Amino acid sequence: MLEWLVDGVGEAGAAAIGGALIGLLFGAAAERSRFCLRAAAVDFFHLRFTDRIAVWLLAFSAALIATRLAFGWELISPARIRQLSAPMSVSGAVFGGLLFGAGMVLARGCSSRLLVLSATGNLRALLAGLVFAVTAQASLRGALSPLRDWMAGLWTIGDPKTLDALAVFGLGETAGLVIGLIWFAAGIGYALRSGLRLSEWLGAIGVGLAVAAGWTFTSGLAELAFDPTPVHSLSFTGPSANTLMYVLNRPTLPDFDTALVPGVFAGAFLAAWLGGTLRLEGFEGGRSMRRYLAGAVMMGFGGMLAGGCAVGAGVSGAAVFATVAWITLVAMWVGAGLTDRLLTRPEGVAAPSGADSVVKSTGIA
Repeated sequence: MLEWLVDGVGEAGAAAIGGALIGLLFGAAAERSRFCLRAAAVDFFHLRFTDRIAVWLLAFSAALIATRLAFGWELISPARIRQLSAPMSVSGAVFGGLLFGAGMVLARGCSSRLLVLSATGNLRALLAGLVFAVTAQASLRGALSPLRDWMAGLWTIGDPKTLDALAVFGLGETAGLVIGLIWFAAGIGYALRSGLRLSEWLGAIGVGLAVAAGWTFTSGLAELAFDPTPVHSLSFTGPSANTLMYVLNRPTLPDFDTALVPGVFAGAFLAAWLGGTLRLEGFEGGRSMRRYLAGAVMMGFGGMLAGGCAVGAGVSGAAVFATVAWITLVAMWVGAGLTDRLLTRPEGVAAPSGADSVVKSTGIA
């Protein structure tokens, strides 16, 4: 099937079609399930074991299980995965993860959640997402790239045995599948306890399957491509920056990344339209706007420094058990928890005069 597609539309065309279709699946599934690391982390640190934690656990574990099965069936080649074969930055994972985690609390959504909400009519998320993409591009090739390079170079690792988290702990390939099944069991427990709806069950699992599909598709494409082709899965830091530059400059043919972002947008829009949840929402004051933009900047720089966002490192990278991705994921949870703690008013303390109502129900979950 994939060989037929490459013969018909070429390598770039096949990559773009695959990115768009997988993006459609992710966007629709994320919109229906309300998948969001920020929401799960905040509830966890407040000891509220809710449906939002259940959704994240189901998505995360589905990605682990499906990806490990693809490894076992030799559909994915570990040697082609950069996170498992090239030097990676531990300092970038720690500092970038902390910044990203703090930023997603300020912006009330991680980068993928902002993209999904933008498609449903949330103008706050749309503006924050654009600022996120601009900052990511500035961190990749612009004014912020020297700072990113310096911070990333503070501590790097390159030994394949340290890049693979399973190898670090002396675990075999089967252990990865077992870990995924344990997480999935926990997700089922939380889902049953919180009364998760069927659409949310299916959406959460769909998010995880989209991540595994990304790994499988790009790995298969790399096997057929004449030119070196990166093997990766869903992420929204580099792809958002690349999509922005493609729209502004159109320097190259579309590829997996530049088709992924509009694919996610389209999938989320269709899901919201069919589900009757499309609605326009805007800012309710300058205070909230400053908070969103500050969070978007922190996520853009932090995600590029860490080598991935809440999906790129937190799910895609973790699914292949890349050591640095797991460090990034932990740092994101810590950054989110600490920031939420700083922003949460103690009981009995009144809100400052003029405080915006964004802290109430804003539609960003």
